[in-house]
Amino acid sequence: MINMETGMLARSKAGHDRGKLYIIIRAEAEYVWVADGRCHTTANPKKKNKKHIQAIRRIPDKVRTALMSGEPLTDGHIIAGIESES
Repeated sequence: MINMETGMLARSKAGHDRGKLYIIIRAEAEYVWVADGRCHTTANPKKKNKKHIQAIRRIPDKVRTALMSGEPLTDGHIIAGIESES
């Protein structure tokens, strides 16, 4: 299984949001919290079972820049990161 890290892109594999792109905000043993910047913001991320997420081994440039500089991820960073990959 891929090691899921903050900032990585992820695609939902199950649920009503199947196929939707997200950014991983936080990862724990069995669950990840993901945000899309619109419906699920950084203040209210969606909790997903790791089995229901396909991690994409890529961190969008805007998200990587924010993380490297120590800035907290904002909804703007997330929206820009997802749009750059679509």
